[in-house]
Amino acid sequence: MSVYEKLKALNIELPAVATPAAAYVMYAQTGNTVFLSGHLAKKDGKVWVGQLGRDIGTDDAKLAARAVAVDLIATLQAACGGDLTRVKRIVKLMSLVNSTGEFTEHHLVTNGASELIGEVFGEVGKHARSAFGVAQLPMGACVEIEMIAEIA
Repeated sequence: MSVYEKLKALNIELPAVATPAAAYVMYAQTGNTVFLSGHLAKKDGKVWVGQLGRDIGTDDAKLAARAVAVDLIATLQAACGGDLTRVKRIVKLMSLVNSTGEFTEHHLVTNGASELIGEVFGEVGKHARSAFGVAQLPMGACVEIEMIAEIA
């Protein structure tokens, strides 16, 4: 099944690429490597605000990370000139989780993105990953994720 067939089967319609919230670009390419800037979790078109361990739980934040993955895929498609079949490998995700000092399930939150990337890209989607807890994220977002990919 192609990437586009998998997206359709998962009932995912890719959104328009987000615009930068500050002085950066959404992606940069060097050689065959594309670096996607951090994408904030959004819900109903607005930043998904919350701090894990205080006012949002792991299951909801996992959904937020999944939503970030959808936005990352949309940006990756733009970086590939509109053709996701050019993706040779999802190399790495780095996830920042807005959390209290006591919260320890950052890895489970980040699974929301990793699992979707794996479903959509299959073997090509298997990636290295880091998941960190941070005291705060821009605009109070609960999750921010960046991605590195190799394209043809």
